[in-house]
Amino acid sequence: MTTVVEGLVEERHGPVLVLRIDRPEARNALNGAVLRGIGAAALRAEADPEIRAIVLTGTGDRAFCAGMDLRAFAEGEDIGTDSDEAAGYARLSKGELTVPVVGAANGSAVGGGLELLLGADIIVASSEAKFGLPEVKRGLFPAGGGTAIGTRIPVGAALELTLTGDPITAQRGYELGLINAVVAPDQVLDTALDYARRIAANAPLGLSAVKELVRLAQADPERAGERLSHWQSVVFTSNDAKEGATAFMEKRAPVWQGQ
Repeated sequence: MTTVVEGLVEERHGPVLVLRIDRPEARNALNGAVLRGIGAAALRAEADPEIRAIVLTGTGDRAFCAGMDLRAFAEGEDIGTDSDEAAGYARLSKGELTVPVVGAANGSAVGGGLELLLGADIIVASSEAKFGLPEVKRGLFPAGGGTAIGTRIPVGAALELTLTGDPITAQRGYELGLINAVVAPDQVLDTALDYARRIAANAPLGLSAVKELVRLAQADPERAGERLSHWQSVVFTSNDAKEGATAFMEKRAPVWQGQ
């Protein structure tokens, strides 16, 4: 376990990198240091071929992340939005990282916390957690990606969340397709790690392809078609494609090279 910056802990579990927001006294709210730390770690993960998946979680059982630290914001803290680290955070929260991300919602995720969680490809949630986008109750709107929640759940439910600002339970999130698994609070991280390990066992190029294409198919079908041709030429002629077929014939586990 390594403290990357104050308020963010990093752990390695084989090919899986766990990033844990460690500010339970502030409901794991994001200040500038933590935001940039997450972004920097995300960029390092993309550059490290040994990291095949990321698990994103928080400390404690009350909150995954309460969004932006309003106290730090009110005090004029510089988040450094023009930095490479902030750009890395933005790519993670938009689901644009090439590395698959599993969200482990150990507690509630609201506002910017839910927007961060939406960057995960798979979400495991505590049965006690709640999820919401309350910005309209504060004279704002979810400008950090929350308005795109309709690409993940039915548009009527997305409008309910964003127009009322009211939270929903983890079970309702599961029924809507927002959450992949609802488990007891003490099982959240283990379940997320199980997902991450199963993902990490697969071919890296194939993972990058399906992650980008599935998301693009929702947001920009025309662009998805263009990128499908690109990924076909890259993946189907790769050494990993040959290795996959060879390993199948030889009845052994494949050894991926990511090329």
